[in-house]
Amino acid sequence: MTVRDPRAKLGDLRRVLGGISEAVVAFSGGVDSSFLAVVAHQVMGTRMIAAIADSPSIPRHELQEATRFAHRHGIALETIHTGEVDDPRYRENTAARCGFCKDALLDGLAAQPGLAGRTLLLGVNADDLHDHRPGQAVARERGARFPLAEVALSKRDVRSLSRELGLETWDKPAAACLASRIAYGVPVTPDALARVERAEQHLRSLGMSGDVRVRDQGADLARIEVDPTRFEDVLAARSEIVEGLREAGFRYVTMDLEGFRSGSNNLALISLGSLRR
Repeated sequence: MTVRDPRAKLGDLRRVLGGISEAVVAFSGGVDSSFLAVVAHQVMGTRMIAAIADSPSIPRHELQEATRFAHRHGIALETIHTGEVDDPRYRENTAARCGFCKDALLDGLAAQPGLAGRTLLLGVNADDLHDHRPGQAVARERGARFPLAEVALSKRDVRSLSRELGLETWDKPAAACLASRIAYGVPVTPDALARVERAEQHLRSLGMSGDVRVRDQGADLARIEVDPTRFEDVLAARSEIVEGLREAGFRYVTMDLEGFRSGSNNLALISLGSLRR
C-alpha cells in the first residue's frame, strides 16, 4: 500500500478549496480548524470567512486564544452566539448530544447576515470519520463539507503540515468542548459546564498542562485524566487539587489510572450495547 506524502495531500486540499465559490469555516482554534482556516484563507482570500461559536460549552481561554489566532493570521472572523444549552434534547445528554449542538451552530450561521448560502467547511480529518461523532452526520445532512477528510489528511498529517506552515497550533493538545467532559445521562447545564471549566483551570494553575481533563461522572464525582507520566505530579499536588475541585463544586475527586484518552466517555456507549439517540 502506497503512503501518500502529506504535501501532495495539501496540494489536493488547495485544489478542492479553489473550486468553492464562497465558504465559511467552522473555527474553534483547534489544530484541524486552524489549519483549514489558514489554508482556505490563503487559497480563497475574501471568499472565505471563519465563524466561531460562543456558548457556555466553550472555555473562555479557548475562545480568546482562537480569536487571537484569527487576528494574527488575517482571517476574517465572525462570532456566533449559539443556544444549544436551551435545547432540552441537548441538556438531556444522550449519545446524540453533539448532533443537537451542531444543529444550533448551523441555525446560528443561517441566521447571520453574510454567512447564509456559503458552503460550510468543517475541520474533520480522516481519523475522525472512525469515531462516534453524531455532529458529523448532522452537518453532512445539512450540506457541510469535510475538505481535510476528502483528501485523506490524517491528524498526524495536519500537525506535520501545520508545523511546516509555521502555525503555532501544530502541537496544541486536543481541546473538545466542555460538554464532552460530562458523562452521558448527566444533564448538561450552564452550571455543570462552568464547574468543569473552573476545575480544569485550577489544574492548569498548578502546572498541569497538555492533555488534562476533569470528567463529571455525576453525583458530584470528578474523574481526572492526565498522561500517565504526570501521575506523580498529580499525587504530589493531591491536597491542592482536592481543595480546588471541591471549591469548584465537586464533592468526590478521583484519578483515572488509565490516563488521558480522548473521548473516554464514549466507552459507556459500548457497555450499553448501542448508541442511543
